[in-house]
Amino acid sequence: MTKTFLASTALALTLGLPAAALDLGAMTDAERAAFGEAVRAYLIENPEVIMEAVSVLEQRQQQQAEADDLKLLADNSDALFNDQNSWLGGNPEGDITVVEFLDYRCGYCRKAWEEVEELVKTDGNIRFVIKEFPILGEQSTISSKFAIATRIVAGDDAYKKVHDALITLRGDATPESLTALAGDLGLDGAAIVAKMESPEVKAIIDANHALGTKMQINGTPSFVIDQTMVRGYVPLDGMRQIVEGQRQDG
Repeated sequence: MTKTFLASTALALTLGLPAAALDLGAMTDAERAAFGEAVRAYLIENPEVIMEAVSVLEQRQQQQAEADDLKLLADNSDALFNDQNSWLGGNPEGDITVVEFLDYRCGYCRKAWEEVEELVKTDGNIRFVIKEFPILGEQSTISSKFAIATRIVAGDDAYKKVHDALITLRGDATPESLTALAGDLGLDGAAIVAKMESPEVKAIIDANHALGTKMQINGTPSFVIDQTMVRGYVPLDGMRQIVEGQRQDG
């Protein structure tokens, strides 16, 4: 019955008839059988109707997803764009804000790193916010704790140096290797490592995870490019197109 109803509805819409005009319950068994055969014959002769219907459905689903994302962005705007516990780079007065949720052990985050850097540098009018979002295990968590602790202990410039080093780190992240890394950057590694297990660091990671859940983010990298959600890696040209589209939309 369900398949027959859907097929008959599709046929009615194709013929310009209101779907409500099709009352299968009022038909006799013979009428329903005949109508079903007519629908089947029509769809076999005009299979493009099915593809057109699927295309319309996908378009409507995309529009609904975009509307849902806009609501999520509005509801979580301060946490995304104005969080004092997240590093802010690029142009602090920029007209477009790019927020990246990243995991240092994520291959696509590493791939995106140079491209995001290039985008921010060449554009010159982008605020860039980093959300530490470790989801790939203990090594990810250790790395994010170290980065956050660095910012607390030594400030934003030190954080950026550590961030760039961690995103390219090939070995394991251990207290020993991170202390050595900090030393190579002229930082007090012991003080940073000591801060890693503080409640303050844990609270920042927990808040980022909670925000990611609200934003329906379950993978990295994920981006908020002003008023556009991008869940997954996007190449440099794609990011530039989104940025320009946001500027045109005002």
